[in-house]
Amino acid sequence: MTQPPCVAKVSIAADREIHVERTFEAPRDRVWRAMTDPKLLVQWWGRGNPLTVETYEFRRGGHWRFIEHSAQGDFGFEGRFREIKPPEHLELTFDFDGAPGHVVVNLITLHELDGSRTRLTSRSLFYNNADRDGMTQAGMERGMNESYTALDRVLAAMG
Repeated sequence: MTQPPCVAKVSIAADREIHVERTFEAPRDRVWRAMTDPKLLVQWWGRGNPLTVETYEFRRGGHWRFIEHSAQGDFGFEGRFREIKPPEHLELTFDFDGAPGHVVVNLITLHELDGSRTRLTSRSLFYNNADRDGMTQAGMERGMNESYTALDRVLAAMG
């Protein structure tokens, strides 16, 4: 019998904020590596679509920029790393070319569950409620779950 795919639990936690929780069937160090190594990021980040890493300066204050290539077109995303605490915490900004100037701050924490599973929790803080609601209405949850399903495949291949 096949298990149903794991999906992210998404909720509006407070004004201007979205909370995400997702469990991965892999140790925290492996999840951290897949989320921070650009050679692995390209395999899952853009929902599994081809991804170009234009810039990736993995350090506090460093700039990152990705271009996702999909059947619907090319989409650019970028931001800055604000805080990096391997293998458990990553804080970065997120800006979508389609809505320039509407920067989101993402705080991602990886919780080791039992040595073989990891729970990701994420808080996304938006400039205002309209930006938050626009992101959810634009299909953020669907796209994120597609990316996390691709991440599941990368994690399984790493094992």
